[in-house]
Amino acid sequence: MSRNTMSKKILSLQPDAIFTNHIASFDNTYKLLKDNGIQVVFLDEYMEQKPLEKTAYIKLFGKLFGKEKEAVTQYDEIEKNYKQLKQVALKAKVRPTVLANEMYGDVWYLPGGKTAVANFINDANANYILKNNTDEKAVTMSFEEVFAKADQVQYWVNAGNHTSKKEMLGMNPVYSKLSVFNKGKMYVITGKEKAKANDFFESGVVRSDLVLKDYIKIFHPELLPDYQLTYMKELQ
Repeated sequence: MSRNTMSKKILSLQPDAIFTNHIASFDNTYKLLKDNGIQVVFLDEYMEQKPLEKTAYIKLFGKLFGKEKEAVTQYDEIEKNYKQLKQVALKAKVRPTVLANEMYGDVWYLPGGKTAVANFINDANANYILKNNTDEKAVTMSFEEVFAKADQVQYWVNAGNHTSKKEMLGMNPVYSKLSVFNKGKMYVITGKEKAKANDFFESGVVRSDLVLKDYIKIFHPELLPDYQLTYMKELQ
């Protein structure tokens, strides 16, 4: 959708406010909305790299909608669950090695070692291949660089929204060279996807406890025998 079309669509709906991430190239659009009496509220929760700090944005919405007490109660419950799950994960006898994300063209965008994904994997008591990296953003690597690090990988998570390993291979045949593709387990983030809407990017932002629970179930299924994955799904 072009910026012009987007502006017209928003103006036609006449909202009191719009919540969005700040994109510098959209500054003219933001000004247009403000000039028409629409409050623009910037939310940059995607920049938070500690899962519970993302969840804390629920308290902001509680304040905005006059539900502050309910929001704090909800946050406290999620925080309690998250901390208890971290303790459950520590009971695992094996700490598997994990790969994340996928390639776009010739570049693999791996979560940096201090990103939310890396923190989730660590809190789920698994060994992320870039755990010693200190970036809070994506790290770009060639396939060859990832291949050199991936020999011991047993799990591949956040592997996009592919429908099958065959479909994934059709997009990038080099994946077949990875041991984890042939012998390991792979998971995509489509467990709660419907049409073009993916709840991993919606409720998953604040339900960090359920995201962590998914990772623990993946890496240590024996610790959560009765739990069914919420946001993740195994790729066949």
